[in-house]
Amino acid sequence: MTVRVLLADDQPLVRGGFRVLVDSASDLEVVGEAATGLEAVELTRATAPDVVLMDIRMPELDGLAATRLITAERAQTRVLILTTFEIDDYVFQALRAGASGFLGKSAEPRELLDAIRTVHGGDALLSPSATRSLIARCLAEPDRSAARVPDRLAVLTERERQVLVLVASGLSTEDIAGRLVVSPHTAKTHVNRAMTKLGAHDRAQLVIIAYETGIVRAGGS
Repeated sequence: MTVRVLLADDQPLVRGGFRVLVDSASDLEVVGEAATGLEAVELTRATAPDVVLMDIRMPELDGLAATRLITAERAQTRVLILTTFEIDDYVFQALRAGASGFLGKSAEPRELLDAIRTVHGGDALLSPSATRSLIARCLAEPDRSAARVPDRLAVLTERERQVLVLVASGLSTEDIAGRLVVSPHTAKTHVNRAMTKLGAHDRAQLVIIAYETGIVRAGGS
């Protein structure tokens, strides 16, 4: 199956480079290019991409607002945020807006292609320790808007709570299966059930919920 990708960046040369790279992969296809956040939203409606490669700093409508609109209107479309070290403060906001992960613009070409495939598969870019540390740091901010609501987890079984902690720790489905001594299929089923019960569309949202509710804390579980 070919993964349909929409490119959203206000720099034509950047978009052109991404198009050449993405189209070079036999399993990926660029279905549109957006120069503004508003255009990204409109093209998502028109082309129904599987993945949107989204820059944060966009004219007319910034990448955060565009991501929020896209994920609200089309849950099956994943948004992969492109960022730099200078704008890390925006990354958590992007994840809360519905993005499935983020990637630095300094990433290698192969990393970008793999990242697109990863978010399309629903696994989110949350395994690297740097990403977990960033989310933990943002959630530890005393002025964050969302308070912890432990009761939100009452809908989960004990096993699903265990899975939630492991997902927030950055473990893959295979790693979770090994830790719980179950098959990968069973582990994936527990993850999917937790996502459904908590209203999360992917693992990125599960990680945020884990920190918000306090089942996992900054610096450790």
